[in-house]
Amino acid sequence: MSTIFVTSSGTDIGKTYVSALLVRQLLAKGLAVRALKPIVSGLDEESFAASDPAALLAALGELVEFDNADIVSRWRFRAALSPDMAARREGAEIDFGELVHHCLARAAIHDPLVIEGVGGLMVPLDDSRTVLDWMIALKPASIVPLLVVGSYLGSISHTLTTLDVMRRNDLEPRAIVVSESLSAPVPLEETVETIVRFAGIETIALPRNGEPDLASLFE
Repeated sequence: MSTIFVTSSGTDIGKTYVSALLVRQLLAKGLAVRALKPIVSGLDEESFAASDPAALLAALGELVEFDNADIVSRWRFRAALSPDMAARREGAEIDFGELVHHCLARAAIHDPLVIEGVGGLMVPLDDSRTVLDWMIALKPASIVPLLVVGSYLGSISHTLTTLDVMRRNDLEPRAIVVSESLSAPVPLEETVETIVRFAGIETIALPRNGEPDLASLFE
């Protein structure tokens, strides 16, 4: 198996839904999968039950409570902003070297490991580094990227731009998952067909609350 890194072309598109679905499917195959969302913004105890860490804890079969957030998320911030901004609001910063070491150490222990990124590919983590830099630094773990995008108006351009940046940095996604956007002006299947035509890699349609077989991508 491998270390799977779930990234996206933007925020609030479906990374956590995809990550949790993938974890459940890998567990159903009898694999001892673990998951991380090392960085999360917009997290507080009152709304924790509906948070991304809570969804991953539930998928892993862990007790969904605020005190268990550290199982999946080490860097947690209250403000729903980009990580660099959210950390700054709390007088903190994300130690990039520690973040990379944390992920590599877990990848050396757990196989498979699902790592969910934060926001889109180019979201800043600190004053000079982005999620892209994070993924590049994890190449020693032989990460396999999975790109999650939406089907909203403009998503095709955002998807192909993100894919181009990934390919320029030798981060070829195993597949693209197109998560259906509520505001989509065209049927999901049409967006998928167009992305396939330009991207030339496996592209999976994810209807709202759908459960396509993602685990088979990593067999």
